[in-house]
Amino acid sequence: MNIVSLSQKKKRVEISDFELDHPIVFEYFNNLPAAERDDKLLKAIYIGVLALIEDRISAFFARTSNELGTELESLKILFDLKQEVFFKSAVKGIEAEEEISQYLKAYCKDNKLSDEIVLTGNSEGIIPKNKTGDIVSYLDGNEQTKIIIECKFDKSIRLGDIKSKDVFTNKADTAWSQLIEAQANREGQVSIIVLDASGVDNSISSYIENVRYIPSIGFVAIVDSQKGDYTNLAIAYMLSRDIAIKAQPVELDKDLLTVIVNRIIKDIDDLCSVKKLVMNNIQNNQKILAQLEKSLLLAEFNQKFLQQFLSTGTLTKKELLDFYFGDEIKDKYKSIEKEIKNL
Repeated sequence: MNIVSLSQKKKRVEISDFELDHPIVFEYFNNLPAAERDDKLLKAIYIGVLALIEDRISAFFARTSNELGTELESLKILFDLKQEVFFKSAVKGIEAEEEISQYLKAYCKDNKLSDEIVLTGNSEGIIPKNKTGDIVSYLDGNEQTKIIIECKFDKSIRLGDIKSKDVFTNKADTAWSQLIEAQANREGQVSIIVLDASGVDNSISSYIENVRYIPSIGFVAIVDSQKGDYTNLAIAYMLSRDIAIKAQPVELDKDLLTVIVNRIIKDIDDLCSVKKLVMNNIQNNQKILAQLEKSLLLAEFNQKFLQQFLSTGTLTKKELLDFYFGDEIKDKYKSIEKEIKNL
């Protein structure tokens, strides 16, 4: 009996009793609140249908069947689809909030932190009709100690330094305003605004390279969602955590705090830069080794055909065809390429 049936009169797709035994799908829905699961299922079906309509797979196979193979095709399709969906403004904000929420939950679990990460972007805070403050982290489960995270993955957000603020212009969201508003709306001790490297405004990128603490305002963290690099968010989160937990009702020397926090950020940035250099060197060495192996295989392959030519004075048409395409080398290189990638 078919699971899917169509109602031509109602123009509806009808699905009978249906169960799916898949660990990845189960884990995704298991992490969602029960009230959101139906909506996410409909979205997943819609996105999947869009991908099938575009029919990228067959066209890609036709162009790259002898070069890249099916594994790379699958990765490319997933990446293209994710990028296409993510950068449509209608879903970009929601996707960003969920992705960052999942990252923070995993980060807290890996670092044995008992913080409770809650998505709040769809609910009002204490300011009427205001939903600013997409994620709230209750430190060690304490409802009185909170970090507020605001996600802004678009190009409309400027820095908004109060020194250059013109109160007579039209009101617009800025990094400063969102940090202050999020903290006020969710009654947090510290706030973080997360921006994406692919769309960060020049007024921010020129002032903040990776992470920056704005005294009495909060942290600005620039992440690279396309590479899955949320290191700067982790830095801002841990520093915010220290400030929130250890905050005392005493007068602080804010200038001194700024010096200390920015020094810590710089030192961590330096360590991250060293790590990136090491990773880049590994990748470069893998590319060099891959080219050496290709050259060695080509030398051996060409030598074999040269010996054949010198012994007979000619090559058959089949031998010439084999020499031209070099499929023998490609097959040998596949196993060598896997070994290089696993180094």
